Amino acid sequence: MTVETYVANLRGTTHGSGSSSYDARSFDICMSLADMSSLSRVTLLKAEFFNRDPRRVARALLGKLLVRKTPRGILAGRIVETEAYLGKGDAAAHAAAGRTARNAVLFGPPGHAYVYFVYGNHYCLNVSCLPEGVPGCVLFRALEPVSGIEQMAEARGIEIVWGRAPSRACPERSRRVQAERSSAASGGQGNSRFAIEKESDLRKISFLKKISSGPGRMTEALEITRERDNGKSLVSPRSDLRIVDEGYRVRRVMVTPRVGIVKSAKQPLRYFVAGNPFVSGKKV
Repeated sequence: MTVETYVANLRGTTHGSGSSSYDARSFDICMSLADMSSLSRVTLLKAEFFNRDPRRVARALLGKLLVRKTPRGILAGRIVETEAYLGKGDAAAHAAAGRTARNAVLFGPPGHAYVYFVYGNHYCLNVSCLPEGVPGCVLFRALEPVSGIEQMAEARGIEIVWGRAPSRACPERSRRVQAERSSAASGGQGNSRFAIEKESDLRKISFLKKISSGPGRMTEALEITRERDNGKSLVSPRSDLRIVDEGYRVRRVMVTPRVGIVKSAKQPLRYFVAGNPFVSGKKV
């Protein structure tokens, strides 16, 4: 199924029909994707956008699109969940202990990708903030898939096979991805493999969440790795990984403590789109 077909199916879904894979709220959310089969009318964010307090950046990024350009087409997801990390005064930040070869990107310039491998399992994507020399960043926690859904599913080890459920999914793709990952990461990739049998399943929130809801899932979906993307500019028109604005406005933002950390865990530095089903952590 192409993105155009996917969007057409969303347009044809009606509230309260009984045959829809979505409830009314889910339908409204997914209709926000309906004009995104083309990414030609978007504005690339500039470095100035990131040259400020990570808390402001984290909130402002909600609703923007994270875009990967590939030879096979455009992959894009709407940013729906972020976390701010404040640098040396933030015990949970990678920059808390000072500058190292590993975390140098966090010290600027703003608008660059900081990618790290965590838990021996997956990569996390951050963007540097604040003036050069001052550490700070925003972690991307979840995306709402918008464009290139089939390709993102494939990158996650999810094979779309209509009418049959194979015993193994995407063996060639899995081998290529695993070539760059450690042997410890193999379990994560393997556990995400499954196939869907009906076209209608591609429109289910439960399926789409498996693609990019969570920091590890979204980086895998966009094929983001430290070797490939660490230090890459997210504000350059020549970059294959960038952040753009197509005018979407978030109605309500929720703010909670960050998740999955021990140090500075109570600070309210997690931001997400209220009511969006692709948010990965707790909704309150």
